[in-house]
Amino acid sequence: MPENLFIPSVDLRIGALEEYNRLQKQKAGFLDKKSKPRPCVSISRQFGCQGYPVAERLCELMIQKTGEPWLLIDRAVLDEVAKRHNISKEILEKLGEENRMLSDVLATFSPRWTHSQDCFRMLCKHVVSLAEQGNVIIMELGGAILTRRYEYAWHFRIYGSMEFKVRTIAQRLQIEPEAAETMILKQQKLRDAFTRDFMHQDDHDPALYDLLFNNDRSEPDKIARTIAGYVAEALM
Repeated sequence: MPENLFIPSVDLRIGALEEYNRLQKQKAGFLDKKSKPRPCVSISRQFGCQGYPVAERLCELMIQKTGEPWLLIDRAVLDEVAKRHNISKEILEKLGEENRMLSDVLATFSPRWTHSQDCFRMLCKHVVSLAEQGNVIIMELGGAILTRRYEYAWHFRIYGSMEFKVRTIAQRLQIEPEAAETMILKQQKLRDAFTRDFMHQDDHDPALYDLLFNNDRSEPDKIARTIAGYVAEALM
């Protein structure tokens, strides 16, 4: 599988989100209390690991396994959602003001949260709302932390050696290995600081995840198939 896998444009993913919302509304009248729960999956990764190829392939597999639409969301999609108020309103329709899962999550954040991270706070609400609707794959966004109290959420993390990550980034961006390593160290430091300072969590903590994958030893397709099988079996 090539290293420089295509990441779909935001417009394509927004189109998928709009179709997802349309189908959700269409099916709402047919769902009852005995309906089978719809899961959500979060994928976390060390910077430089192949999270997007895994998430895209997993989305395809879950559509095949369930016969239902699935949605892949990430920060770029939710940033765009925040700009498009009609989509934002649709996503948040089912999210009540007294949503316990959201309240529990936000209560763990740093007191500094409201001063400098209001935008991401809104994105958290979108993540929780989509998780409750189900059939969603959350790419990063602290998904394992934000949905940890959701009964039908499963969480996975991809890690790798520095050698693997340097090689992947260098090939994908066509840069020198030294520049790739500098980028990896900088970006990982920024990610770690955010989860530590604002979520009071360490997303390297293996206890947050159902399964961990070594990207050195597992290609994206293998990881995606393992996750799909794990989630499908858990729902049986």
